[in-house]
Amino acid sequence: MNGTLIVNSLAGLLIVTSLLVTGARSTRQAAKLYALQSMVLVLIFLALAVSHGAHELYWWGASAFITKVVLVPLIMLRALGSLPETEDLPGVLSPAWLVMVAAVIVGLSCYAVSSVQLAVVAQLKPALGVSLGHFMLGLVCIVSQRNILKQIFGYCLMENGAHLTLALLAYKAPELVEVGIATDAVFAVLIMVVLARKIHHTLHTLDVRQLTALKG
Repeated sequence: MNGTLIVNSLAGLLIVTSLLVTGARSTRQAAKLYALQSMVLVLIFLALAVSHGAHELYWWGASAFITKVVLVPLIMLRALGSLPETEDLPGVLSPAWLVMVAAVIVGLSCYAVSSVQLAVVAQLKPALGVSLGHFMLGLVCIVSQRNILKQIFGYCLMENGAHLTLALLAYKAPELVEVGIATDAVFAVLIMVVLARKIHHTLHTLDVRQLTALKG
């Protein structure tokens, strides 16, 4: 199995894990599934590094492992310790609808990138289409979830999709740039968790529908 096939196959696995994160019954489960997905992203970076001879991606993979596989899930799990998940806040989309929406998004994304004429992704268009679709699935997670903490994972999914796009198109970027890109998720998640804690302290709920009480 060559590097191109490995990258495209792992990219498809990202879609599966994103569906699992979005459809997770609890935020704690979503955190663990997000760590699994981020590990798949790290494996993609390593496969790209080997197949393209880009040693810069080893640094990107290492920083992504530390931040996305370890730190972000730990931050979310720690937040759950002070924000007990006692509410039943199901998403707007059922699992069946979520799968259908994902299939449409990925299909449209692959069609959108089919006309891209770049030598660097000539054999990696499936992965490029998945990266675009993955970004959109993160947006679906944000708009379909009522739990504030689960919406944070929607942002994380969008970011993973953006990182895959950058890895495919700019794998020769300097190591410092790649490390900076991989670590921005930690700061963004920290800020959003602080806001979620303040909202819960004020409204005693994580239901985004109750945010209308903050008006005025």
